Amino acid sequence: MAHSSEMISEDIVQYLKDHEQKSLLRFITCGSVDDGKSTLIGRLLYESKLLFEDQLAAVEAESKKFGTQGDNIDFALLVDGLAAEREQGITIDVAYRFFSTDKRKFIVADTPGHEQYTRNMVTGASTADVAILMVDARRGILTQTRRHSYLTSLIGIPHIVVAINKMDLVDYSEQTYTQIKEDYTEFARQIGIEQITFIPMSALAGDNITAPSSNMPWYHGTTLMGYLETVQVDDELMQKQPFRMAVQWVNRPNLDFRGFSGQLASGVIQPGDRIRALPSGKESTIATISTYDGNLPQAVAGQSVTLTLNDEIDISRGDMLTSAEEPASIGKQFETTIIWMHEEPLMPGRTYLMQIGSKTVTASITDIKHQVNVNTMEHLAAKKLELNGIGECNISLDQNIAFDAYKANRDTGSFILIDRMTNNTVGAGLINFALRRSTNITVQHTEVNKAVRSTLKSQKPCIIWLTGLSGSGKSTIADLVEQKLLASGHHTYLLDGDNVRHGLNKDLGFTDQDRVENIRRIAEVARLMVDAGLIVITSFISPFRAERQMARDMVEAGEFIEIFVNTPLDVAEDRDVKGLYKKARRGELKNFTGIDSPYETPETPELDLKTVEITPEEAADKVIELLKQKQMI
Repeated sequence: MAHSSEMISEDIVQYLKDHEQKSLLRFITCGSVDDGKSTLIGRLLYESKLLFEDQLAAVEAESKKFGTQGDNIDFALLVDGLAAEREQGITIDVAYRFFSTDKRKFIVADTPGHEQYTRNMVTGASTADVAILMVDARRGILTQTRRHSYLTSLIGIPHIVVAINKMDLVDYSEQTYTQIKEDYTEFARQIGIEQITFIPMSALAGDNITAPSSNMPWYHGTTLMGYLETVQVDDELMQKQPFRMAVQWVNRPNLDFRGFSGQLASGVIQPGDRIRALPSGKESTIATISTYDGNLPQAVAGQSVTLTLNDEIDISRGDMLTSAEEPASIGKQFETTIIWMHEEPLMPGRTYLMQIGSKTVTASITDIKHQVNVNTMEHLAAKKLELNGIGECNISLDQNIAFDAYKANRDTGSFILIDRMTNNTVGAGLINFALRRSTNITVQHTEVNKAVRSTLKSQKPCIIWLTGLSGSGKSTIADLVEQKLLASGHHTYLLDGDNVRHGLNKDLGFTDQDRVENIRRIAEVARLMVDAGLIVITSFISPFRAERQMARDMVEAGEFIEIFVNTPLDVAEDRDVKGLYKKARRGELKNFTGIDSPYETPETPELDLKTVEITPEEAADKVIELLKQKQMI
């Protein structure tokens, strides 16, 4: 809500006009659990007289039921809106509040302090101008303090306030304040934070929130509200950058109008300006800049508009319109910084969806160069990134994208990673630069292609992907299928799990990340064999759905046939031809699928072979019959 003002009743039109022209400051509160972030925001609203009477009455009633301050108002309840938060006394989700004073408008994001919800903190920080980092005066600098500081540094928030809270619980000790200030200054130097303001306070008691505290006569700095109202934020910074706009929608209401809608990420654009569409590289000039209220003489960063061009060029959703004189870069392989946000770890070789601007592409982490220890800033070797891990990673895409380095432009240099199976957002990333090989390597066109090779062999190439537990009968069925195909004159190749580990994959073990890489390599080899016009039969446990989906996506629609060799664990274990289950049960064989490593059953396989009901010969016949139905043979 807005602050109380007599002008509201005297001249509402003038009040709204003045209010509209105030500058807007976005800031976040962050830090460790129970450092007082929600209490601080509640106190700001209360002290600035930004609450309606019914809101105040409601929070007074809820303080008696949920509060932690006895008969006093628990200001945290003004922000902790979720029932789960009130029951646990912690912030889980990001809570946004709008308010204003005579000098400025504010949007504040109260971000979670608990380590489990660090991913939500990144969401709140992505658009902030100021970060208020809460530190409990009793506990000093904690791991989560360092993690949030490092994240604010990575994300590029220009102004940091270190709010040393709960000074009332340390008797307003200047020595405590000085020690925390020295500790944090040393840490900030390591991660490159320069603009820091330290404010000792008590959010609960109101010290140094809106008025100087008489309890700390030794402190001569600003109050928190005084800082927020006066900190200089360059509102025109992004307008000074080259023009960038991701196309969110091709606006075609009729045959006579074709516009491109989106929000300007940076720059200023006017009719007549020359632009370049990326990644195609085609150029044109701006004809009109349209909004709901009519045409504009110019548009600036932050505005949502529809642009029409003077030339008919092919532009789709996800493309980027840029300045022709200073275009964005193009690439498909990058060094990035990734903040991992999911319980399932990030593993090299696994594919994800990457969304950058309005464009979504397929991405694969090719290498984790190192992980950052947020306590010491050490670079640690890592084969995977766990929840809240931060790492420098190389990433490869299936197509070129337009981008800027994150340090130059937040909007065109940041992305999210999405799990292909669940559609959950699992990571956030910042592009550092394109790898040189990204531009040096191109696809070489050849006259002899897959269509020619498959025509010569009188068959449609495909991958027959047999998946199932060890001992399910995959290899036996695969061998029979190949024999039957060869007998009818077809050209095939069989890739078997054990055989490839003697050569191509002999350097891989059986950890989850090695299993991912094992299947990635096999999928690449199978794709090449399909391009050669062969019918490829693979026999691998391939326990994870994500990797089976990755293999499917490498070939054209209809060329991947997933066959689930469906054998119950007890039956497969009873067969135990290789004696592997016995070793796994004795603890001699770690990470064995079905025992101490999971197997994710196919959800919609093209064929489900229940091997307890049919013989291997009958199973092979079912595969051949399926190939005939699909007209592959």
